[in-house]
Amino acid sequence: MSLSVIVVDPEIQSGAPVFAGTRVPVKNLFDYLEAGDPLEVFLEEFPSVTRDMAISALEEARSALLHDAHPA
Repeated sequence: MSLSVIVVDPEIQSGAPVFAGTRVPVKNLFDYLEAGDPLEVFLEEFPSVTRDMAISALEEARSALLHDAHPA
């Protein structure tokens, strides 16, 4: 079982979900992607977040959304 790359700790960024080992809110990743920026731009702006961490966060979000979804 792998550990989550997303951490929620009231002592870090007031409890906002952040990338483990950083103070970078996961929301920033979604904001960059929503604005049309490629993943590479986000990674350049937040070098403490690795590509693997970003992809894992996106996969966790997808799993959370699809967990109870009914197949089409």
